Amino acid sequence: MYLKSLHLRDFRNYIDQQVAFDAQKTIVVGNNAQGKSNLLEAVELLATLKSHRTSRDRDLVREEMPQGHIQATVERIYGETELALTLRKQGRRTVSLNRENLRRHLDFLGILNAVQFSSLDLDLVRGAPECRRTWLDRLLVQLEPVYAHILQQYNQVLRQRNALLKKIRNLEAQHPKEQLLVELALWDAQLAANGSRVTRRRARVIERLAPIARSWHGKISGKTEILDIQYQPNVQWLEDDPTQVQQAFLEKIQQRRIPEEQLGTTVVGPHRDEVALNINQTPARSYGSQGQQRTLVLALKLAELQLIEEVIGEPPLLLLDDVLAELDPHRQNQLLEAIQDRFQTLITTTHVGSFDALWSKDSQILWVKTGQIDREPSIS
Repeated sequence: MYLKSLHLRDFRNYIDQQVAFDAQKTIVVGNNAQGKSNLLEAVELLATLKSHRTSRDRDLVREEMPQGHIQATVERIYGETELALTLRKQGRRTVSLNRENLRRHLDFLGILNAVQFSSLDLDLVRGAPECRRTWLDRLLVQLEPVYAHILQQYNQVLRQRNALLKKIRNLEAQHPKEQLLVELALWDAQLAANGSRVTRRRARVIERLAPIARSWHGKISGKTEILDIQYQPNVQWLEDDPTQVQQAFLEKIQQRRIPEEQLGTTVVGPHRDEVALNINQTPARSYGSQGQQRTLVLALKLAELQLIEEVIGEPPLLLLDDVLAELDPHRQNQLLEAIQDRFQTLITTTHVGSFDALWSKDSQILWVKTGQIDREPSIS
């Protein structure tokens, strides 16, 4: 797939900016806080409808403006598609495909695929389990867009069930709670049904991703370290069968009934899952240097690229947000060699001189200053 053009209007610090991409590699150059990351964030939003920098649409709209727009033209093997996303400070966002508004956001996903790699991705190793769950969920959305709906359904059930558990916890002792427990049993069944759909998909994608990441990690580390990735579901199950997994959920819910009523929150389900990342059988978060952790994240990102390409049949875009400075020369070379001309790549940097001369020669170079993009550096 190929991103041909991007049009930003009142998005972050961009007033009205159009960009045409005319090379497989685009280097976006500029000082910090000029808009380089915002450009990549816009592409990420078109691919996943999520930003790794904020969860609030009002943060994405330019100051004093009611709404912002992102529009793009994407070329796939089956033809050209126009994508558009409108973000509002108040009210729901809207999406359109070939200038037709879509009722379901689900139908927007899967047109553009992209893998983002930024310095924030070190949280994959060092951060809380939620960071790894979010990473896994965003990968799944690109491989199987319907997963966005499945996860949304699960989260809705989780919110409703938590509200009921809080109500039960706050109920005074003399008040009967039989009716509430009957209602809770209904939510238990829905949690088991929706939770099993989430956990089974997560397990399957880790099973496919792990050997690819292990191979990349071996290449980058010179085969001196062995990466092991394990999915650790909150609800343990042995066979990928919907009925059996749901039954495992219900059994654990029964086991944890008293703690849940005392805490007023759900402690059973995929919102408590973990993805264990181990190097030489030692947890990566407590192992070795930042360099080793960066090697792991780089291996994960290269594995994402490869898996998406295998599943959808086309190479996704690669978005590199100021990461070359974070990598030593060996890891830089491994990354650039893996990319070559296989993936359309948008890469931000503060210094274009940090790139190999041959790489720069084949690249389109864009200069960003205060939300303005030019093909020549501005003179100040």
